[in-house]
Amino acid sequence: VQLQASGGGLVQAGGSLRLSCAAFGSTWTISAMGWSHQAPGKQREPVASITSGGRTEYVDSMKGRFTISRDNDKNTVYLQMNSLRPEDTGVYYCKALSQRGAYYWGQGTQVTVSS
Repeated sequence: VQLQASGGGLVQAGGSLRLSCAAFGSTWTISAMGWSHQAPGKQREPVASITSGGRTEYVDSMKGRFTISRDNDKNTVYLQMNSLRPEDTGVYYCKALSQRGAYYWGQGTQVTVSS
């Protein structure tokens, strides 16, 4: 499985961005997809995930501001980010979990939120 993320950029605080992540290859093996965030100088942390059935989970700090969605026909997952804050700055990585428990990661997309 290969993942290609896009949609990052520079935005002012309070603005919005939508990230996209397209999966290629053995996509039928994917059970869940999601996003993680790595702030400068910090460890990568989960943000949100969504199963093939549409069940979603969010980290508390992103609830109400970020929305994850998935288009199974396009093998694509989206992360709509609203009310962005400077602390949301960092690299956002797309990830996929296979039915066998293997994780796959995309290359990451940079999000910079200016104050």
